Amino acid sequence: MTAKIIDGKSVSQEIKNEAKFLTEKLKAEHGVTPGLAFILVGNNPASEVYVKNKTKACESLGFYSITERMPENVSEQEVLDNVDKFNLDERVHGILVQMPLPKHINEYKVIEQIDPGKDVDALHPFNIGLYTESKSWDEIVEKRLLLPCTPYGMMVLLEKYGIEVSGKRAVVVGRSNLGGKPTAGLLLSKNATVTMAHSKTEDLAAVCREADILVAVIGRPKFITKDYIKPGAAVLDVGINRTEAGLVGDVDFEAAKEIAGWITPVPGGVGAMTISMLMKNTYLAATRTTNEKTS
Repeated sequence: MTAKIIDGKSVSQEIKNEAKFLTEKLKAEHGVTPGLAFILVGNNPASEVYVKNKTKACESLGFYSITERMPENVSEQEVLDNVDKFNLDERVHGILVQMPLPKHINEYKVIEQIDPGKDVDALHPFNIGLYTESKSWDEIVEKRLLLPCTPYGMMVLLEKYGIEVSGKRAVVVGRSNLGGKPTAGLLLSKNATVTMAHSKTEDLAAVCREADILVAVIGRPKFITKDYIKPGAAVLDVGINRTEAGLVGDVDFEAAKEIAGWITPVPGGVGAMTISMLMKNTYLAATRTTNEKTS
């Protein structure tokens, strides 16, 4: 058996096409252009690339965007002041502070300074609480809640490929606040029976083999081998690891695809969805503002 490849690039383009159409409609009917502000601190090369790619996505969809560049030695208060500036800017519906920040700046304090309605990364405790306390995925969708972009992208991929979640066993390997925890929460909202596994899990391979849906989000290249995979399982690889051989995921793709039923490649899988879901969150934030003005 060879797994069906889950093509994140094609689904990502579908999301962008939809967002562009809806944006044009929003402009025509309400005169509102979705706006996204980036705050980039220091000269981290990876952060520079990420912000550049996100800015290009904004341009392609007809969004307004602005990037505030700040030096490495900027004070924490100056960053907070910039967040406040964009909180009050009516042209801006989403604020993204590119992580990581320099060590002298408290990332959590900066995140909490963002207006929750403009928190398009969905990292603010208020937004985490909203989707965590929701009774179901249907409720999350109905309320148009802002969701963490990468886990949100995974849920869309599962839906697009008709992979059943309700009642299935899901194992999430990794418990980070950005990856594992929100992924587990969203899978639970779709009635999966979720196990969170991590570095202290006993007999990790055996736990993973119970999974109908296996999510790897641990940041260790090719850590998940074929011995961790239940035949026919859906394997979603969130890892992006730079090695001498190039980008690889947390899953040994070549071996895993011979056992899994579905699998995401790296690159071109889950990672391809992240920017598209950021654009969708920004559009949703813009429509909230529009609804408030017209209600």
